[in-house]
Parts: sequence; structure tokens; C-alpha cells
Amino acid sequence: MKKIVINGPCRLDGQVEISGGKNAIVAILPATVMVCGKCVIENVPRISDVENILKILKYMGAGIRNIDEKTLEIDCTDIKNCEIPYDLARRLRASYYFLGALLGRWRDTTVAMPGGCSIGLRPIDQHIKGFESLGAKVDFERGNVHAKCSSLVGNHVYFDVVSVGATINTMIAAATAEGLTVMENVAKEPHIVDVANFLNSMGADISGAGTDVIKVRGVSRLCGGTYAVIPDQIEAGTFMVAAAATRGDVTIKNVIPKHLECISRKLSEMNVKIIEFDDYIRVIGSGVIESASIKTMPYPGFPTDMHPQMAVLMSLADGTSRVTENIWESRFKYVDELRKLGAKITVTGNVATIEGGVQFLGAPIRSCDLRAGAAMIIAGLVASGTTVIEDIEHIERGYENIIEKFRGLGANIRKIDVPENR
Repeated sequence: MKKIVINGPCRLDGQVEISGGKNAIVAILPATVMVCGKCVIENVPRISDVENILKILKYMGAGIRNIDEKTLEIDCTDIKNCEIPYDLARRLRASYYFLGALLGRWRDTTVAMPGGCSIGLRPIDQHIKGFESLGAKVDFERGNVHAKCSSLVGNHVYFDVVSVGATINTMIAAATAEGLTVMENVAKEPHIVDVANFLNSMGADISGAGTDVIKVRGVSRLCGGTYAVIPDQIEAGTFMVAAAATRGDVTIKNVIPKHLECISRKLSEMNVKIIEFDDYIRVIGSGVIESASIKTMPYPGFPTDMHPQMAVLMSLADGTSRVTENIWESRFKYVDELRKLGAKITVTGNVATIEGGVQFLGAPIRSCDLRAGAAMIIAGLVASGTTVIEDIEHIERGYENIIEKFRGLGANIRKIDVPENR
């Protein structure tokens, strides 16, 4: 059993480079199934979600070559149209993107229901609505999703709720549909724009990504090319909050400052100094952290994936803060773990009230999901004494070399391997 051990408190200082976007790459890699030719993808984060998607691609017969540490060459020209089994699909939520990609290429696909973090109900009804609008018939059989059609035909799709996954999945499938697909009430996150740009670089005709309406003009086929993944917005935000919480001074490189505006504004409101440059930002913590309130919303609102990390910072603030979670109903699972360190958080419905001025004390805790795990690390960095974090496989799903990156900033943090029977 692998664990993370942190001896705190510590102050972060120095520079850190942000990896490629996790939420972008987990959609781009399945989308390579649509491409007849070699895709060279740069700025690939080496995280467990990526490794699991590559296992699925290899299972299907894709050719995969590591060009260098951050660059992959993927050739799906000769892949087999086969059922993706549960054992592979259950390892990550993003396995559902293979539905759109395989439907777009073969017009027939079966994929096991996906896995991922347990942070609330994540139905795929809007994905199905998108596929059915294009002419597919979707059935559920023994834990599998089966989508099939004789042809995909462009159509008007209005999503009942804003869904990142459904927006991307429908956009991928529509890339090779006949005619024009108009998608309304779509999500606008930066990684949606990135997936659209990837598909366009391979020959698709997609416009409007990042706005309220996406238009996809179907093309007969996608060909190979080269594409670089955008930096990870949430990883950057995590290091921003860590710098603020430890009263540090950290320069965060390889970022797109515009993608971080909602995080930067909230940190500035809490008396944290943010200095923006073209492709990096500097975060300087202050002696007095002010309380604040956040409401998680779809982009460009405050991201739900930054909520747990901010709860740690709010626990250190002067006064009472509040978090209103509008995306995932089970996002508050981390609260019990922070309480073990001394946090004073009460949850009523979808609102957490956080009493600030806490001095965290190290204790054994666990990572209950990906972003909660990042919050546990930040809490361990500011806690006095030793913090031991279990279930770190959640953290490794979305953060590349996170131990090494924090150590490079001066943190006393390491990963250990403890025998299961201990």
C-alpha cells in the first residue's frame, strides 16, 4: 500500500511547471480512434488516467510509441471495433469518451459503464440524448452501453443541463456525421476548446467551442497530425492555493492566465498577491488570509475541482467562509478527513460553513477522491507534525509527479510503500 508522508509545517518557495491538462488529454486520447493516420500529441501528462486509456487503445490494437517523456505517437488506423470490457473501463470516468469516438468511426460500439471518483451521481443521459439526436439507438445490457446506427446525421441538439462530458462526446461523434450539427446549452470549459482544436487539427470542422453554441460540420474522415495539449488549469490552481496556504512565494510556469481568472480573483479577495505574466504567474502568500465565499459553477465560474483545496485555505483564514457546491452532491466527503487535522467545518445541504483561524495538527487521513487528495496534501503542508495520506491512487489519477514538484518547492514530502498486512 502506497502512502504519502508529509512533515510540516513548511513554506513553499521557488518555481514549478504545470503539466498538460488532465481533463483535456482524457478526451483527446479516445478521440484518436477517429483518426486514420498517426497522431503526435505533445505535452501529455503521465498520470494513471492516461496510462489506463493507453491500455484500452492497446487492447483495441492501436500502435503507440513514446517519442519523448511528454510526447506520444498514436496510430489507430488498424484498430479493431471491439467491446471495451469492464475491467478496463471501470478504472476511469473518461472511458465514456470511447462511446462517441467509436460511434463516430464504426457506427456501432459497446463500452462498459465507466468508473472514476465517487463524488456524486454522474448520469450519461445527456450523452445519450446527443447520440440519439444524431440517429443512434442506445441500449444498456448487463452493465454495458451499446450504441448503434446505420448512419450518423447532423441535427440540432439542446442539452437539458450543461454537461462537459456530453458536450465533448457529442462533438466527437458529430465530427464525421453527415451534414451540420448545432449544439446548444453546451459547456465552455477550456478543455472543451482544446478537444475541438485537436479534432480540427486532424481535419474536423468545428466552430464555436467556448461559446454557448457549437457547430460541427461533418467530414468524411480525419487524418493524422500534431497537437499540443493545453496546461492543466486545476493543477495550476492547486499550486496557487498551496502557495497561499503556506504563505509561500511560488512562480507557476506553463499556464494560461485567462483560464485561472476566477481562481486568481478569489485568492486576491483573500489577500493573496497574484502577479500575471504571459505564460506564468507568481503567487505570494500573506500573513493574514481573509475569509471568503465561493459558489461552484460551470466555466467561467469557480470550478468545482478547486473547491476542496480552497476549503483548506479557508480554514486558515481570518473569519468565517462558505462554500456552496452546485455541481456534485457528494463533493463534501473530504470534510471528515480535514476534521481529523482540526478543521471546523459544518455542512448543511450543499453549503459548507468553515470557521477560520485553525492550526492543523498532523494525523493519518485518506484521499477519498482526486481533488480531495490534493486538498489533503495542502493541509499536510501547513499542519504541525506528521500527516500520512492513504488511498493516494486517487491523487495519481490526475497529478503528474506531484511529490517531486512539491519537494522542488521545499516541502518535506515523500511516498512510501507499506506492506498490506501491516
